[in-house]
Amino acid sequence: MLHRYNNAMPFDAINLSQVRRVLVTKLRHHGDVLLASPVLSALKAAAPHVEVDALVYTDTAEMLDGHPDLSQLHCIDRGWKKLGLIGQGTAEWALFTQMKARQYDLLIHLTEHPRGAWLSRLLKPRYAVAPRVNGRGRFWKNSFTHFVSPIMGSGRRHVVEQNLDALRRLGIQPAPDKRALTLVPGVDADAHVSVRLQSLGLKPGGFVHLHPPSRWHFKCWTADGWAEIIARVRAAGWPVVLTAAPGDKEGRLIDQIQQALVRQNEAPALSLAGALSLKELGALTGQAKMFAGVDSAPMHIAAAMKTPVVVLFGPSGEGHWGPWGLPREGQHQVVTRSAQFNCRPCGLDGCGGGKVSECLTSITVDDVWAAMAPLLIK
Repeated sequence: MLHRYNNAMPFDAINLSQVRRVLVTKLRHHGDVLLASPVLSALKAAAPHVEVDALVYTDTAEMLDGHPDLSQLHCIDRGWKKLGLIGQGTAEWALFTQMKARQYDLLIHLTEHPRGAWLSRLLKPRYAVAPRVNGRGRFWKNSFTHFVSPIMGSGRRHVVEQNLDALRRLGIQPAPDKRALTLVPGVDADAHVSVRLQSLGLKPGGFVHLHPPSRWHFKCWTADGWAEIIARVRAAGWPVVLTAAPGDKEGRLIDQIQQALVRQNEAPALSLAGALSLKELGALTGQAKMFAGVDSAPMHIAAAMKTPVVVLFGPSGEGHWGPWGLPREGQHQVVTRSAQFNCRPCGLDGCGGGKVSECLTSITVDDVWAAMAPLLIK
């Protein structure tokens, strides 16, 4: 096989003139799905005649819904498992019938999810590409026409480029200007956020958006640290808006930050925690002067909206998961403690699996402020 980084074509490159419809599957979390959006853009640019569909979980659909190069979006509802054997089977059959009617010529399966092999066999596309997975048996190996070889040391290559490798393996070279993340909040989300900002007395471009929580505790910084950052942002003349996903898990950190502000004789921060959909979160962060947070889906959403990002990284690797693309002004800034912790990125859920990552919690307020302050110059 030819090396995928040179300008030559692989000997088994596909004939795009034989492809009318493509199904791209990404069965992962919100951020993972958003990081797959350049595959749709690059594929459509290389073959404008092709209709590009996608398959994702229902709860992640907002990450691709409205993508200008998407024809149809199919969804798997994780709640189907609660419907019982007959109920789940009925829902799965309806989805399969819908996809089968599209008569796909190409399947691009971007994860190791076993469903990809079944889809390839049942939908019978002319071509099908998936990751090469060590330890998978003949069923997986015989289900696809092309395989993407993994790169050793995932931290050296961004997830977006790894997704685009599926196209490169097929002989499709992604155009440099078609590799950006795409998120379309939509008219309703834009209108809702506009009303919210007016009610808070804020103007577009006139506030800083902070999203401190992550669904994973080991990716979170300290409440006291965020409270001090809020105080410094305010002292620099910028209001702050806090956000978090609905529910107690992320809301607990927001409460701790607000309490820390009170202890520091600061007023509580403006908060829309738990009040926004993902589309609305995109609309909000798209209006912000800058975004600050940790390795999480909202960070990727901010990057997709071309908002300057300051992000704190601990056990996960910024080379693999960092903010992607060019912001509308300034540069994205990544804050780490790599010099002090040569063990990072380890990918563990806290030091020793203890849910607390010292490489993250030891980041100082001065470290974070040094990254943020240059982006706040009016």
